[in-house]
Amino acid sequence: MTPITEVEGRRLALSNLDKVLYPATGFTKGELLHYYATTAEVLLPHLRDRPVSFLRYPDGPDGQVFFAKNVPPGTPDWVTTVEVPRSEGPARMVLVQDLASLMWAANLVTEFHTHQWVIDAPGDADRIVFDLDPGPPATVVDCCEVALWLRERLAADGIEAYAKTSGSKGLHLLAAVRSASSERTTEYAKELAVEAEKAMPRLVVHRMTRSLRPGKVFVDWSQNAARKTTATPYTLRARAEPLVSAPVTWSEVEESGGPARLAFRAEDIGPRVRDHGDLLAGLLDAGRAGALP
Repeated sequence: MTPITEVEGRRLALSNLDKVLYPATGFTKGELLHYYATTAEVLLPHLRDRPVSFLRYPDGPDGQVFFAKNVPPGTPDWVTTVEVPRSEGPARMVLVQDLASLMWAANLVTEFHTHQWVIDAPGDADRIVFDLDPGPPATVVDCCEVALWLRERLAADGIEAYAKTSGSKGLHLLAAVRSASSERTTEYAKELAVEAEKAMPRLVVHRMTRSLRPGKVFVDWSQNAARKTTATPYTLRARAEPLVSAPVTWSEVEESGGPARLAFRAEDIGPRVRDHGDLLAGLLDAGRAGALP
């Protein structure tokens, strides 16, 4: 029998708790749900008011993995949904606004991906993001070098950057910006990616062309487009192990001694939050947002 759990007055059927989702470590669906329940305090502020795209992997990362942007069938009527403008016509998407909605969504077994804007101002970015993706044999250590360059370049424009692991092999850089069009934010991000390539031509590439990427860090600026999404801070990823897109300190970026030093699993996050709080809390403070030049 599927157990029924009450979360903030909402009744949830949480299924298949013993199902192993990550065979490499034996990490189960019950552990996944526990992770989200205990991380909700820092995760929810980064989800709130941002339409969610679900990258679902109900049978684990070795099973079928698929994006679901529209409201999933069977969504409870108490889960907040909103109409989101798209070029092909409006769509209805989910907002994960509270713990009950988070646990309902986590029960689907999903990565959480969000836009760089909130629903009150779709297409007006309040965040800028750079996805630093290393092409082998480059690693996250090379991403750290690029991240430090980008941090200084953004600071020169009065923009404070924050870092998190991608939960895969790279890094994400994020910064809060005063409301600017997604088009302008994308242009600015591309300008900086091009500058980075000129400053570090042996290390950086700003174009997506696969043949250009071996041994270099691809600075993906395109995720600032209004239609694009990025892995939300603290989301678990559909990888061989239960890796998390985890915020990191700049000291950790500066001192990275190898890829293993910047890889965090679900069990690592609780202690990190206790030690550091939410390292990305500055993204939520409108007073710390920078203005694009």
